[in-house]
Amino acid sequence: MPDGQHTIFVIDDDEAMRDSMTWLLEGEGYGVRCFASGSEFLAARSDDLRGCIVLDVRMPDMSGLELHERLDNLGSTLPIIFVTGHGDVPMAVSALQRGACDFIEKPFHNEDLLGRIRRALELDDQLAARRQRDTAIFHRIEQLTPREREVMRLVVAGKLNKQIADALDISMKTVEAHRARVMEKMGVRTLAELVKAAIALEENTG
Repeated sequence: MPDGQHTIFVIDDDEAMRDSMTWLLEGEGYGVRCFASGSEFLAARSDDLRGCIVLDVRMPDMSGLELHERLDNLGSTLPIIFVTGHGDVPMAVSALQRGACDFIEKPFHNEDLLGRIRRALELDDQLAARRQRDTAIFHRIEQLTPREREVMRLVVAGKLNKQIADALDISMKTVEAHRARVMEKMGVRTLAELVKAAIALEENTG
């Protein structure tokens, strides 16, 4: 069920289509915001938007594909569902390959669109949870001293305490102390959890 946290952003130059979408989605309890062009949406967007975009492929001024590219360059993670005509399917498939969430062909059944929107909102929740996790990891990494970061890097690389001691020219007892502080500061209890945190950090910085 809609939770009030998400908004469906409908971007279509066809006023009748915007009105129809609004009637359908508001009837299902969703918050809806409509835009007649990609430029209108770009002028109104912010980085903290939650929900998904229902986007027409063919629009004057800026096509749906061009808007998708602009949003990608801005770092937007809002899932996009493209609405296409039959002749636009190859373009929609290309958009999927470049990270779009889904597409639906006109004419479509309302329940089919609603199902796609539910899946897009589930993806938005997953992405939001991942961003929250990554923010927490970055904050914890910042609490580590340079030496603790070195120890963490070697632990994650699979090095034994003796190997770490030799590599950093410190005692085994010092390695154990650093390792314990790394685990505590990173908020993890097992090596597997530490490795997952390091992978998440690498994915977002590399």
